[in-house]
Amino acid sequence: MKKLPLLPTIIGTGFGSGFWPWGPGTAGALTGMLIWYALSFMLNSTLLFAVTLSCIVVFTIAGTWAVRRLSPFWGSDPQKVVIDEMVGVWVPLLAVPASDIWLALASFVLFRLFDILKPLGIRTLDRRKGAFYVMADDILAGVYSLIIIVAVQWII
Repeated sequence: MKKLPLLPTIIGTGFGSGFWPWGPGTAGALTGMLIWYALSFMLNSTLLFAVTLSCIVVFTIAGTWAVRRLSPFWGSDPQKVVIDEMVGVWVPLLAVPASDIWLALASFVLFRLFDILKPLGIRTLDRRKGAFYVMADDILAGVYSLIIIVAVQWII
């Protein structure tokens, strides 16, 4: 029997948060938000935006790679793989000023709602097969959350 590959497991499970037995997707999104929040105290809003965008790109690529490597062991879209939730929650956080806990929490809640309910094409992407589509539905949920976060900031 082949051994589970370590680096794809670390990446795919969102640094282990996907092993949380009660809502691994929520644990993954929370891990992503907490990473962003910690960075928000070290970086100004402009640099935080650049780092967050870089993380979205890098971890989308790394997550797609990890899903491909893990699918022979766990199936095509296992619950333990939560890197997609981390990337998805980072998308609306692009519009959140550094250390703004309330907008960060709103981003988290909106993302999880879109990720769970899967409206407006998210479910269509979720049903597609392939490692990239594991990531894509959560990115789209993040985009919808981003639109709402930007609209709220514009209105207020």
